[in-house]
Amino acid sequence: MPKTIPNPLRGQILDLGVPLPCDDARGVETLLGRCPAYRQTPLVQVPQLAARTGVAEVWVKDESNRMGLGSFKALGAAFAIAREASTLGNAGPSALSGRTYVTASAGNHGLSVAAGAALFGARAVIYLSKTVPHAFAERLRAKGAEVVIQGETYEDSMAAAMEAASVQGWTLLSDSSWQGYFEMSYRVMEGYLMLAEETVRQMSVPPTHILLQAGVGGLAASAAALFRKAWGDAPVMIVVEPEYAPAIQQSLVAGRAVDTAGPVSNMGRLDCKTPSLIALAGLARDADLACTITEDEATEGVRVLVELGIETTPSGGAGLAALIAGLDLSPDARVLAIVSEGAA
Repeated sequence: MPKTIPNPLRGQILDLGVPLPCDDARGVETLLGRCPAYRQTPLVQVPQLAARTGVAEVWVKDESNRMGLGSFKALGAAFAIAREASTLGNAGPSALSGRTYVTASAGNHGLSVAAGAALFGARAVIYLSKTVPHAFAERLRAKGAEVVIQGETYEDSMAAAMEAASVQGWTLLSDSSWQGYFEMSYRVMEGYLMLAEETVRQMSVPPTHILLQAGVGGLAASAAALFRKAWGDAPVMIVVEPEYAPAIQQSLVAGRAVDTAGPVSNMGRLDCKTPSLIALAGLARDADLACTITEDEATEGVRVLVELGIETTPSGGAGLAALIAGLDLSPDARVLAIVSEGAA
């Protein structure tokens, strides 16, 4: 059963020296309106899962086909790059010619950087750790990115990307934030708002509970900020993390950012041992509960979802895996969750 604790900071402003997450999707919507690849992703009701878990309703926002990249992260880095191009007054295919964007990735963020850079004539260099599957490196190369394999862990590859940015004068485009680095990651998180904005428009009645899986916390915090603005304090927001990487949960308990340690998780995109400061500040204010799930619970969750025709990964289905594993909700609960990536 998931291990769940109340957020002791709920409603408080945790001063971490960074801005709170944006909660206004209008800028994102304006830029996406010019993108031929943009389509609203579906929100679907899954009555079989509601019956199985003993709740009234389960609603799933399905990001598995977002903009041809198969993940919500298509909205993030690509938006940040497009916004930079728009501030130059040039949205053409050579708007950012001569610019190099560099990042580390454990998954889909790198694809978004690569796609955004290619749209505007920029170069993308993506650092991967040795644990990232070879097939993902090939997907990045197919998008025009240069791939560098360095380090045993995501943290190692991130350190290498930061050093390269400093030495080469490249633009570091991370989906996390820390002291002294938050402008670009703020924009990445702003891009994620479109997912939440679409969901609010698609739901005629607000949910009672919202499940938000978290790695560094960018998606969870962005969605929570907009959901609070739209729906107020009523929905119970639950952050779901791997038991091996409880960075948000432990940081909320400590009242400050905490570096965690643990084995490598099968929830690879959520296997982040340090929270994003912007995300932590937002979730301190907006999240009600923080819970962790085991590796076996994540695996079982994916198995059940596949039976129901929902193709995803342990990372993409972690929120629903918590529900399937026995998250204690009332029988009248109307649950909203995000399938954040497809199975590929």
